[in-house]
Amino acid sequence: MTIRRRTLLLTALMSQGGAFAQPVPRWQPDRPIRAVVPFAPGGLADLMARLVTEPASTLLGQPIAVENRTGGAAGLIGTDAVAKAAPDGYTILINSSAHAIAPALVARMPYDAAGDFAGVAVLGGAPMVLVCHPSVPARSMAELLALLRANPMRYNFAGAGRGSTVHLTGEVFRAAAEVEIQFVHYRGGGPALQAVMSGEAQLTAVSTAEALGQVRSGAVRALAVSVPARSPVLPEVPTSAEAGLPAFQQDIWIVAAAPARTPPQIVASLNAAFNAAARQIEPRLTELGLQIKTEVTTPDQVNAFIRAELDRYTAVLRAAGVRPE
Repeated sequence: MTIRRRTLLLTALMSQGGAFAQPVPRWQPDRPIRAVVPFAPGGLADLMARLVTEPASTLLGQPIAVENRTGGAAGLIGTDAVAKAAPDGYTILINSSAHAIAPALVARMPYDAAGDFAGVAVLGGAPMVLVCHPSVPARSMAELLALLRANPMRYNFAGAGRGSTVHLTGEVFRAAAEVEIQFVHYRGGGPALQAVMSGEAQLTAVSTAEALGQVRSGAVRALAVSVPARSPVLPEVPTSAEAGLPAFQQDIWIVAAAPARTPPQIVASLNAAFNAAARQIEPRLTELGLQIKTEVTTPDQVNAFIRAELDRYTAVLRAAGVRPE
């Protein structure tokens, strides 16, 4: 793509709809950009970062290097590094829903999860799927609810650590279903899923991106996806509303953000590039069980989305008795 063509394309993207109804002065980076993922390679945030940065770098005209900077609960170390980086567009964060969960868990946060960042784009998300071991005598949500209500605290829900997205999803399910289940935490979503596959635990929740192989092979039984529409990769699995539990709504999402005080024209250019990049790779995302959040496109919408999720997650975890430490 020539420089002129790239400039015309990005300018056109920036002039489309919402916050970009008026022309916005475009920013042209002149050196490589660093995208910090605060988790180890192989997770959903890392996968999304590596998929989306390639087309985004083409649009912006500079390489985007993905840096995995791990450490701290819920990715605090890498996230804090971005919060304290220069607000010049050359350091961005690519984080997961953990970004909005951390403040409910950590008493002395080194940064403000909303106020210290400028939202760039919500890159996509994946519905959470409630699954059980095949030996559980429930082939539908209605049968599962009857089973759990008749046997309070008898069935284990495998969590991925206190305050993880898996734990949060389990708490949302418990509250919506009005059932009592025993949470048993493992060292991550993979081990939690393995615990259910082995029969050590009976229930867990995983993203569609992580559940595909196990559901299709019959290693676990999927009972519902916790979003309003069926997943295109698991079309046979009913939504929570179809299964009779409409209040069970939860997904995992991936967000790109810049340090607060990044100039609006830089945020606008990054927003246009990352939104366009996500659309370019949408077929690949669909194959992986991921979906673009078409209702969240402008920087203002991204900021509002993060604040709303912060409030919601905190309320869910407080109701479950989880307090910051």
